[in-house]
Amino acid sequence: MKKLRASSKVGHNSKIGHNSQMGQNSKMGHNSKMGHGLWMGHDLNIGGRSAGKCLLALGLTCALSLGLVSCGQKDAAKTDTLKIGLTVYDDSDTFLSQITEEIRSRAKEDSGPMKITVSAKGADGSQRTQDEQVEELIASGCNILFVNLVDRTDPSNIIDLARDNNVPIIFYNRELVKEDLMQWDKLYYVGAKAGQSAELQGQEIAAYIAAHPEVDSNGDGKIQYVMLKGEPGHQDAIIRSEKVVETLLAEGVELDKLSYEVANWSRAQAENRTSQLISEYHGQIELLISNNDDMALGAMDAYDQSNMTQNGRPAIFGIDGTKETLEAIRAGKVQGTVMNDATGQADAMMDLAERIFQGKDLSKLPLLNGKYIYIDYTIPQEN
Repeated sequence: MKKLRASSKVGHNSKIGHNSQMGQNSKMGHNSKMGHGLWMGHDLNIGGRSAGKCLLALGLTCALSLGLVSCGQKDAAKTDTLKIGLTVYDDSDTFLSQITEEIRSRAKEDSGPMKITVSAKGADGSQRTQDEQVEELIASGCNILFVNLVDRTDPSNIIDLARDNNVPIIFYNRELVKEDLMQWDKLYYVGAKAGQSAELQGQEIAAYIAAHPEVDSNGDGKIQYVMLKGEPGHQDAIIRSEKVVETLLAEGVELDKLSYEVANWSRAQAENRTSQLISEYHGQIELLISNNDDMALGAMDAYDQSNMTQNGRPAIFGIDGTKETLEAIRAGKVQGTVMNDATGQADAMMDLAERIFQGKDLSKLPLLNGKYIYIDYTIPQEN
């Protein structure tokens, strides 16, 4: 918002009407000014009483009010409040909802001399909606943005909006193209490496098969498998799908692919796709590999609806380590997952945001090339 210029005037020699008066002989004084050095004319009277002091106070109040509504990083030095604006590609995603919860919890813990607020929005899978949300968050006064992109290849509008208003962005969980991250020195990324998650998933599946030879239910020496994939073209979906198979083959597991199905990270879509697979392959599926936990749970739901016995169900593996998946592992309905550290990612984002806001040295953080923070995947104890 533009501030009043120091020499702004209400006209030049302006008057209210032609020699108009408020009470006895009142006028807007000759060369009256608003702004720095604010003063109103010498002979302004209301009902015979001098009103200079009243108008001076009114003018200062207006000027201060205009100054206080400006937004963005431009005025960060004038406030002790770190205002985080968060937008996520889809707030129905279980893992990303955990990150949002962890960020809110951390903001509450860290609020003290420096107050921290979090305004979160879900884009419902629309990049256009997310672009509009970023504009709204900046206009509302947010001085740091946390952005989980809908389309990792299309961050240009968001970057332009942030740069024009000098509001740093911490992208997370969906890694944008390197060239886009290099567009501005106030762009960062926090996440985890997809290849590591798939390698760990492959290793835990191989270990499970070795410990449970009954997975090969038809005894042909090969594991008939299906895979549930995230959205088409998504970097993590591509890498996880390729790397887990490479790892299993390297571990000496012979595979027989039955089908790959796209379920867009969605539990509901995964349930639908798995129900179709059950109808098509009946009891032939020995292993179900999922790119994430929500889809693994959707597969579990489909088998629950099918009334198949536990012996007729495949081994199911996901990635993320969500609370519900860990419960399903303990119940024996899902066989394994890989822990994507929601708390670790949230803490890294908050550490980075607080240091940026306070103007502190970022070299103490584990920033790779001054831009990236990667949090390691792990295997949870429940597996």
